[in-house]
Amino acid sequence: MPRNLKIALGILIVAVVVGLISLRGLQRRMTGLAESQSSDEEARREVLAPEISTSSDAKVETKIYWAAGEDRVAPTTVALALSSEPAVRGKQVLQALIANPTTAEQRTIPGDTALLGFYILPDGTAIADFSMPLSAETPSGIESEQVVVDSISRTLESNVPTARRLKILINGQEVDTLAGHVDLTGFFDLNSTSAPLPVATPSTQAAPPGAPATAKAPKPASTSAPAATAPKSPR
Repeated sequence: MPRNLKIALGILIVAVVVGLISLRGLQRRMTGLAESQSSDEEARREVLAPEISTSSDAKVETKIYWAAGEDRVAPTTVALALSSEPAVRGKQVLQALIANPTTAEQRTIPGDTALLGFYILPDGTAIADFSMPLSAETPSGIESEQVVVDSISRTLESNVPTARRLKILINGQEVDTLAGHVDLTGFFDLNSTSAPLPVATPSTQAAPPGAPATAKAPKPASTSAPAATAPKSPR
């Protein structure tokens, strides 16, 4: 074999060995980077959606509405430690809805979504504020978007009886639609068959400061005939 060919072959063998070594090192670095990114993502989710618990929490059988195929949702009963305080309880069940589906097929809300806030107004209006992935990562379509809204509203309805209607916000703002179809400018009814909230009667409800005084009803006119006047004597 010619000397030049031997040299070229030796160089090629060395290059192949070096390339294999470099490839294995690159593979290790990529694996480590992927694990690091996964850990960072898990840590980010924990910060955005910390577990909520109070001293009064007790484990109860809870209905969470996840996807059940054919563009519908169905309840799955799970044991959760839930607060007796309605707003805290609402946060707990919504976080379970986001984080704990039994299978990937049951998921209704994108996994990157965070519940930014949840509270209930005195009139029973529940306000649920979600991060942008709820809108950006939900597949666009009337059926897919309706599944998301149904899973949220029915989960709240089953576990927070004082909530009467639901308003969904994205990043603290009202948006026109969830992902192009389902209208989010209005409200979604919850517990519509419940008895109405008690309303104070006019006789017991104090007027707010600065409100005009209630006009008094006029006294009824007298129904008695006027007294007859004596006729004047002619002059």
